[in-house]
Amino acid sequence: MSINILMPALSPTMEKGNLAKWVKKEGDKVSPGDVIAEIETDKATMEVEAIDEGVLAKILVPEGTADVPVNQLIAVMAEDGEDAKAVAASAGQGGNSAPAAAPAPAASPAPAAPSAPAPTMHTPASPISANTGKIFASPLAKRIAKMNGIDLTNVKGTGPRGRIVERDVRAILSGDAPKAASSAPAAQSAAAPAQQTLATSASSDSVKALYEAGSYEEISLDGMRKTVAKRLVESKQTVPHFYLSIDIELDQLMALRGQVNSSAPKDADGKPAFKLSVNDFVIKALALGLQRVPAANAVWADDRILKFKHSDVGVAVAIEGGLFTPVVRKAETKTLSAISNEMKDMAARARTRKLRPEEYQGGSTAVSNLGMFGIKNFSAVINPPHATILAVGAGEERVVVKNCQPTVVQAMTVTLSCDHRVVDGAVGAELLSAIKGLIENPMTMLA
Repeated sequence: MSINILMPALSPTMEKGNLAKWVKKEGDKVSPGDVIAEIETDKATMEVEAIDEGVLAKILVPEGTADVPVNQLIAVMAEDGEDAKAVAASAGQGGNSAPAAAPAPAASPAPAAPSAPAPTMHTPASPISANTGKIFASPLAKRIAKMNGIDLTNVKGTGPRGRIVERDVRAILSGDAPKAASSAPAAQSAAAPAQQTLATSASSDSVKALYEAGSYEEISLDGMRKTVAKRLVESKQTVPHFYLSIDIELDQLMALRGQVNSSAPKDADGKPAFKLSVNDFVIKALALGLQRVPAANAVWADDRILKFKHSDVGVAVAIEGGLFTPVVRKAETKTLSAISNEMKDMAARARTRKLRPEEYQGGSTAVSNLGMFGIKNFSAVINPPHATILAVGAGEERVVVKNCQPTVVQAMTVTLSCDHRVVDGAVGAELLSAIKGLIENPMTMLA
């Protein structure tokens, strides 16, 4: 029986994607784990791995096609022993009508089939072999599960013959993606009245009419900029922000940072194994602060609050056309050098849009640091569902009064943006106080 290859949902919020490249061509033999295509989302370019063995019989959506809906049929694969030419011919007869049917799913019950995980495959009750106890899962699913500590024995497979595939693991990470997908029309319908109350921007034509023709350059929005704009507008309109600021002295931190960096071990080329930044200390201090003030280590989830055991801290990384917020998982358990090296790696891959969705989704808070640009203080916009974000200003010399005497110290101002639905003023103040204590006594972060 032929195997349908559908446009995958590479993140819980993905609705469309661009089919950037076919790595495998028609007639190529495919094995489980082989990369068959590259998909561009609003955030990154992701590789799509095969989950079964066979021959790529027919490509129905050519590479370079933009805005391909999730679950649309993009190719057909022939199983071992099956006539690939016959499969290709059969797919070709129905291939031309598939895109036309997609815009009108309500006209017939037939289009409901693509929403199923794998319409042409059988799904047994368990992905675990009764004879060997082996878990049937794709290499990508195993890798994502291992990175996030997910036990695959508790995951229900929706791939061929009950195999656990990438989307099944991502469903666990996102809370319950299959349930969300099945109820998407109802959820969208219920959300529509609320969305209609949000303020809308002026149309492009009305804005352009205010300016002389030829006096400006029009720049089309890419997927990332559209997503950033949408999420931040929704955040400011739906999240009740309030802000708390505090000054933090850095003298002890800067001294310790210098000592640690100067004593860092060298590799064979004489390069230090790590180089700590002030931001690395801030990430660690925020992570430990959330452990000391667990009420702040939470997110808003519509009709409830999710309170977390570990501190997963996002860090805003500016790239051309937008930003990523890669997440340092269980940051409270990691050394400063581990946080430093992890952030350098993720920041580098963020700038080339090579981060995997599980690396920038989730978390309960984030750090936004503009100190390197000389910004003294600012208030950051919360990235839902996070309940807080810490805005970090530049370190500078300031005159303070100590023991009735003016003294010059190195200091910075940080501002905590809070979602008042989750974090009350006293809780936010307690968290800031904990962060201040940790940064001003940095040796406590080395324990």
